[in-house]
Amino acid sequence: MTGIFKEPVKNAVYLRTLNLEGDSQADLSVHGGPGKAVYTYSSEHYEFWKSELPGMSLPYGIFGENFTSEGLLEDTVNIGDRFRIGEAEVMITEPRMPCYKLNIRFGRPDMVKRFVVSRRTGFYLAVTREGTLQAGNKIELAHRDEQRVTVADITRLHLFEKDDVSTLQRALRVEALPEAWRQGFREQLARYAIRFE
Repeated sequence: MTGIFKEPVKNAVYLRTLNLEGDSQADLSVHGGPGKAVYTYSSEHYEFWKSELPGMSLPYGIFGENFTSEGLLEDTVNIGDRFRIGEAEVMITEPRMPCYKLNIRFGRPDMVKRFVVSRRTGFYLAVTREGTLQAGNKIELAHRDEQRVTVADITRLHLFEKDDVSTLQRALRVEALPEAWRQGFREQLARYAIRFE
């Protein structure tokens, strides 16, 4: 079972603490929960994927996102940033690290690797205030996290530059970052900080 297959919705829907009305996650052992209530992916990334996957139909939602947004790129938004959308308010919690089901969705055994290497991961949102929203609502910044650790920074620390001690230290000060990420970064910091002392 998978919840990765999404269809566009035009009418208003209610955003709950755990998900959007009418949506659900199939495997709750790795998907969903308050920190992963909503998955957001940038419309700007679709041009990149059209050039990477020529001839493939790429409708919005193909990456399994609940929201296809505009202007919210991984290197411009921070973990802990809060946004208002319609009546609801959400907070960025973490980048997406996809499972094998992305390969199934695209019919390609290499899609997860391509997705992660591209660093176009999108990100998850926690719902800090439930409410009604709909396609076309403006996404307005309500609060910028003071640590300024971007979604791209988290992906970079996790996969590509594990020894960036300064950014690891800042990431650990971000209250919105889930404990699983924090634990991994504490271990990285313990491993690499010794080299810089």
